[in-house]
Amino acid sequence: MSAWPSLSLLGNPLQNWLMALGWLLLVVALVAILQPILISWLGALSARTTNRWDDALLSAMQGTRLLLVGLVGLYPAVQNLSLPGLTTRWLIGLAAAALFLQVGLWASRFLDFWIRTSRERAIAHDPETATGLAAMSFIARLVLWSLVFLLLLDNLGFNVTTLLAGLGVGGIAVGLALQNILGDLFSSLSIVLDKPFQIGHFVVVDTFSGTVENIGLKTTRIRSISGEIVVFSNTDLTKARLRNYKFMQERRIVFAFGVTYDTPPDTLEQIPVWVQSLIDAQPGARFDRAHFKDFGDSSLNFEVVYWMKSADFTAYMNTQQAINLGLMRVFAQYDVGFAFPTRTVQLQVEQALPFALQRRPAQGLQGLESAP
Repeated sequence: MSAWPSLSLLGNPLQNWLMALGWLLLVVALVAILQPILISWLGALSARTTNRWDDALLSAMQGTRLLLVGLVGLYPAVQNLSLPGLTTRWLIGLAAAALFLQVGLWASRFLDFWIRTSRERAIAHDPETATGLAAMSFIARLVLWSLVFLLLLDNLGFNVTTLLAGLGVGGIAVGLALQNILGDLFSSLSIVLDKPFQIGHFVVVDTFSGTVENIGLKTTRIRSISGEIVVFSNTDLTKARLRNYKFMQERRIVFAFGVTYDTPPDTLEQIPVWVQSLIDAQPGARFDRAHFKDFGDSSLNFEVVYWMKSADFTAYMNTQQAINLGLMRVFAQYDVGFAFPTRTVQLQVEQALPFALQRRPAQGLQGLESAP
């Protein structure tokens, strides 16, 4: 019975195989036992503290995979066995791949936790930053897994420098093929960082106007005044002349009207005074100026400028309506007429033009009577 450990199997004593199996079981057992203990301890710690580092570590530990840990255990197990060189390299490479993949999972879950919690806080206070965090999450994952992949290849003995040079050439080709998508992605980051507009802002882009509802990685959706969704690519928005009414503190109003040409000069001189009194009577308005501007084709034109002390469009319309009604009442009181397009044609001759009416004979009827 004492000779059985020395039995040979595939060129290795049975004792070595048992030791290799023991390493595998030991690694898996340690992780299976320690992971719940560590997760329970981190959970209790995170419940007592307000910082998020322990929460992030807890999230990372929950990403442990026993299968990957078992594959990592192949490395110490192989050290006790005498195997063909190719087989040894494959097993060690598999263990290295499992190790880097597990480390990548831990790091990915750690980053995801921070970005997710930051995004949840940003949604309540700064919604457009949440979009930027989503873009940053994509870029962070891309960088992380690219780094893990390159470190794995370097550990396996590949020439990473040559690979990076090849990836650079390929990256140029991919970049040219995806330049529109990449342009929208970086435009999204530009919008989030520069903040020319935010979710909930009322903006005007060319002939389109509406409220920003979502800032995505590629497009931005705006709810127009008529109710439909208008979708813009982020690149178009960064290139367009965009007007953001959210940052408006006061609204400058310019309006004009015309009166008839038969209005007396003294009355014309009083009209700016009447307009100023009407605007001063409005609680949310501040008078700027009112002038007899010019002589129109069919009216004497006035131009009025005043400021609304708030950016509320409804308040502006209510104020303008009150001013218009006040003008109509004042003009009716002083018998001033609003002008409308009219044209007067005057004909003047020095003497009457002579003319005479002659009756032409009905030749057609006579012709019909003399016809056979």
